[in-house]
Amino acid sequence: MMGRSMGVSSAPYEVPRRCFASVAPSRALPLWALALSALVLTQPGDAVSQMAPAHLRSVLDSLAEAHVASEAVPGVSVAVVHRGDTLLMEGYGYADVEWDVPTPADGDAVYEIGSVTKQFTAAAVLQLVDQGLLDLDAPFTDYLPDYNTGGREIPLRRLLDHTSGIKGYTEMPGFGALSVQALPRDSLLSLIAAEPFDFEPGTALIYNNSAYFIVGRIVEAVSGMPYEEYVQQHLFEAQGMARSSYCDPSTVIERRAHGYHATPQGLRVKDYLDHRWPYAAGSLCSTVGDLVRWNQALHGGRVLPDAAYAIMTTPMPLVDGSATRYAMGLGVRLRGESRVIAHGGGINGFLSDAQYFPDDDLLVVVLQNSVGPVGPGGLSAKIVEAVLGPESPPRPERFTEDAARYAGTYTGPARGRPLTLEVSVVNGALAVRPAGAAGEAQTLTYLGDGVWGRGPSRYTFTSVDGVPTALHVDGVGSHYVLSRGGG
Repeated sequence: MMGRSMGVSSAPYEVPRRCFASVAPSRALPLWALALSALVLTQPGDAVSQMAPAHLRSVLDSLAEAHVASEAVPGVSVAVVHRGDTLLMEGYGYADVEWDVPTPADGDAVYEIGSVTKQFTAAAVLQLVDQGLLDLDAPFTDYLPDYNTGGREIPLRRLLDHTSGIKGYTEMPGFGALSVQALPRDSLLSLIAAEPFDFEPGTALIYNNSAYFIVGRIVEAVSGMPYEEYVQQHLFEAQGMARSSYCDPSTVIERRAHGYHATPQGLRVKDYLDHRWPYAAGSLCSTVGDLVRWNQALHGGRVLPDAAYAIMTTPMPLVDGSATRYAMGLGVRLRGESRVIAHGGGINGFLSDAQYFPDDDLLVVVLQNSVGPVGPGGLSAKIVEAVLGPESPPRPERFTEDAARYAGTYTGPARGRPLTLEVSVVNGALAVRPAGAAGEAQTLTYLGDGVWGRGPSRYTFTSVDGVPTALHVDGVGSHYVLSRGGG
């Protein structure tokens, strides 16, 4: 067991599944569905984890085999560790489609892990905080004095939980051309600083890569080491992660998986991306075995002291007190009554998903060498259900007030573009629909205490003199604040 005292919020949290650059941020990767064995289907009330270990391993193996049966998935590597027992550590499908090279059966293929990088960057910052070299509450410009914030004082911690208001560079129109060029990294800082803020610091949460790029420069400034070297020495080597590195396409790496994009016409080789740009937001490479080592070290007290770990895994509220569900490079949510600390990632040609369940001592890591409509999150969900049993949905509460007073149009900043939601009443219940979207509005379930939900998203309203004036949409790796009647 990793057995560590957890300083995390008990609020539900859905893992953010965001690609670094190549997948539209508004696209939700659909969950892949597969029937389990007849035993699972005929005993839905039983805890599936009570199956004999050999049978459970067979079920997990079948789930992974079925996942790579999709034409959109060339290969995956999967690790499942439950209560110290490695249930699965294997590779499936192909690491190289052109040469029919199978994914290494022992799960040792190297993948680009995209935004799973962010937890390593956050850990590096907290190590430097522990050494007295950084202060989370100091303005980050104390460490990068040339960055123009327009007079705003933005605490360093606001860079780590996506509440800085700085615009994400992967959503900027000009980044596409820059992403393939070998230019000095500070040229991107200038591009970011020239953009208007999406919101005032601490008033919302919009997932973005700019803040983590800036954090990488801060790590370099105070440590005196390139970010790549700091991570290699203080995180990878310190934890015995011999197969992990900063991604470098020019380096010969044994058993490196090749990345692909799934299209309606079939797989194609991933688009080129110069790895000086994903940087501290998404440029690390690893294996499922090394990510198991990392999670065991991080959650087992071997990376950070307890106080720093608690900070890293505790979501902070917005300045108005609104709760969030994103900590520092990690999401924190509930699956039923069990906590989940997790993050997904994506970058050109690769998707990743890593989930740790501290109350159940379960760790699931899935790395996939394609981007497309079938992602690793669906496989992770089926694996978790096989081990822990079905998730219990939240219990709905009765809403006794007049729902019609919340009806209206709400607009505000979101990732990459403004978001407008139409709130209406359908059969006595609140429902939402993006403005201009086809189809019926989606009915919300009242969960009590002024909170509505649909899937992982949570909806709350703020009012002035009893009149709703804003809608808060907590989409797990986001917390949008939409004003009623306009921007």
